[in-house]
Amino acid sequence: MNTFQLKIIASNKVFFDGEAQSLSIPRLNGGCEAYLAKHENCVVPIEFGEMKIVDANGKKINAFVGSGFLEFLDNVATLVCISAELPEEINERRAKEAQMRAEEELRQKHSLLEYYHSKANLSRAMERLKVKSRYTMSVSYTHLRAHETCAD
Repeated sequence: MNTFQLKIIASNKVFFDGEAQSLSIPRLNGGCEAYLAKHENCVVPIEFGEMKIVDANGKKINAFVGSGFLEFLDNVATLVCISAELPEEINERRAKEAQMRAEEELRQKHSLLEYYHSKANLSRAMERLKVKSRYTMSVSYTHLRAHETCAD
């Protein structure tokens, strides 16, 4: 199986350090970019959003990633970002509060710079909530289905 060395460094922790089969990260202009073993050498900026990793054993890891950059050099990928959080690590209450603050700031008349700052804060909060709800719900549903099967 083709793998590459992947290290993801967030501002407060090393999120991942090991072999991976693939990495999908959000691009600056929307969409996502996928990386596999032996990808061409590059340095690219990343945007906040959903990140997907398939480790060397085939385990899928879904997470929220903050903005940063990825360097892929000689089959070694190093991603440096503001934050990286598993869905269960995302504080839903804080993300909703950040969303409400940003929405309120957008309703007020500010400079163009403050408008774009508020818009970015709103987008970041909404992405966190999306990742949290997408994977928390699927885990809960899978857990529920397992109990239904056992009960039958």
